[in-house]
Amino acid sequence: MKRFRKVYLEISNLCNLHCSFCPGTRRRAQTMGREQFERLLDKLVGWTDYLYFHLMGEPLCHPLLGEFLDLAGQRGFRVILTTNGTLLPKRQELLLNAPALHKVNVSLHAFEANDLPTSFTDYLSGCVAFGQAARGKKLVVYRLWNEGGADRLNGSALETLRRGFPGEWKSQRRGMKLAEGIYLEHGEKFDWPDLEGEDGGEQVFCYGLRDQIGVLCDGTVVPCCLDHEGDVPLGNLLEQTLDEIMDSARTGAICAGFAQGKAVEELCRKCGFARQKFG
Repeated sequence: MKRFRKVYLEISNLCNLHCSFCPGTRRRAQTMGREQFERLLDKLVGWTDYLYFHLMGEPLCHPLLGEFLDLAGQRGFRVILTTNGTLLPKRQELLLNAPALHKVNVSLHAFEANDLPTSFTDYLSGCVAFGQAARGKKLVVYRLWNEGGADRLNGSALETLRRGFPGEWKSQRRGMKLAEGIYLEHGEKFDWPDLEGEDGGEQVFCYGLRDQIGVLCDGTVVPCCLDHEGDVPLGNLLEQTLDEIMDSARTGAICAGFAQGKAVEELCRKCGFARQKFG
């Protein structure tokens, strides 16, 4: 069994939207090149089977996405993409014909953005059309992770999904199965960790360093997919091996703390998602 269930490999921190639920990043705008990507891939072989081409940024914006999918597949990885969905019509053929692509998560709550490049109706139609075309080829998960937030249009989104997938919807632990390989997930809006935020105390539950790590587009390794600023750098995978990074004193202290349900890092004490899971 691999050490991590998944690794978040951020291929770019650039995005084509500015959504209200996303904190964005103050890091230098950067898109990963092929050489850098291959070096990181080679260092991740044996650590996980699943790569998420995401932490910040919109992966469908990357000009080398097709090549990156092929390169990951050549090394035995299965790839998951998380997208705001606006580029699915443009990228549909590439995605459906990529053998390494396992699943596409579509953040439908991107309609909260104030700069959607198309109408709300056309946006939803494009997202649903992709799911219809992907049936039997890829897993597609539609996400409405905005309960308690800007969820006033959720009803319209659900109506569009119902028209697109008119069969019986089956309840599951995290949402609904709309059709074979097509799912809908609901989730509460949460506060991203921020060093300027409120300290919620040391009691948390986190999957960081337990079943996942993140690798930012400059090679910085972070404990989890929510460290969007790289505030807890554990090392740099372009300069070190992952064994070296995992064996560091800082990594060990974080792991020991999480094993007891405690956050030893300031950022982790200010993570709304970790507190939400603990509660």
